[in-house]
Amino acid sequence: MKKAFQFKAATLLVFALIFSTTVFAQKKPMESPRDSVSATVAGSKISINYGSPSVKGRKVFGELEKYGSVWRTGANEATVFTTSKDIKVEGKLLPAGTYGFFAIPTATTWTIIFNKEPKQWGAFKYDESKDALRVTVKPVATTMNERLVYKINKKGFSLNWDKLSVPVSIK
Repeated sequence: MKKAFQFKAATLLVFALIFSTTVFAQKKPMESPRDSVSATVAGSKISINYGSPSVKGRKVFGELEKYGSVWRTGANEATVFTTSKDIKVEGKLLPAGTYGFFAIPTATTWTIIFNKEPKQWGAFKYDESKDALRVTVKPVATTMNERLVYKINKKGFSLNWDKLSVPVSIK
């Protein structure tokens, strides 16, 4: 009888330890956590929701993100750009709505893409025929940003990562 009790107690203890380590274990932080930014520009509420990867000692543009290839402008799910009103991006009309936000980087210019399909994983199923707008911008050198971040200001927004800033004007 005593051995049966000890066996049950030991089994219960093992179960409690396994359960408590599973419940209370610290989760590893996401490598590219979701982030977002929003503000009013040219009378429209602009919001950008994106995965924020880190440089981690890598050469980002031209290697990690290949020149001449469509990039999701973030990590994991495609970056999502929303405008509450019609706006002009680099002088071209973008109707109010929610878009997948992509880019084709090169060493000297970037093609900025607003795609009508906002819910995509990466750029794997990106379909150029669903583009609402494409504009060309010039990247500029900037101070180091370990983590990708978008900034919105009264002139538009910028994508900032590594030692590069990609400004996009909105009116």
